[in-house]
Amino acid sequence: MVVSKLSVRSCLIDGEAIVCDENGLAVFDLIRRHGALASAVHCAFDLLELDGHDLRGEPIEKRKALLAKLLKGAHLSIVLNEHFEEDGPIVFRESCKLGCEGIVSKRLGSFYRAGRSAHWVKVKNPKAPAVKREAQEDWGK
Repeated sequence: MVVSKLSVRSCLIDGEAIVCDENGLAVFDLIRRHGALASAVHCAFDLLELDGHDLRGEPIEKRKALLAKLLKGAHLSIVLNEHFEEDGPIVFRESCKLGCEGIVSKRLGSFYRAGRSAHWVKVKNPKAPAVKREAQEDWGK
């Protein structure tokens, strides 16, 4: 297991398994295919615990810095989710051009909270295949 190779006694990393297409874009439908787990990577978003210390009460920027340090030089099957501190509308527009599903904006200084938060806003790209599929599935209910 890749996490066991990290230089820590313990850690809890928030993230998700992804499979990328030939352009390096995470595509949800690819993870459903047979054999996809062989090419899946864990995309790490946040660090919630490190060596027995609960980090959920620390600001997002501190947790992200610790996560980046922890994963530096780590095995390729666990990767740091890239984050940007530029203007949200610009990041969203450019991510949509790339075909990304959307972005999650997190207020600097925010603490980790399970579930929805006023400090974390998810904005989906309406043209992304995964978002279109979700809309079709919701419509069929």
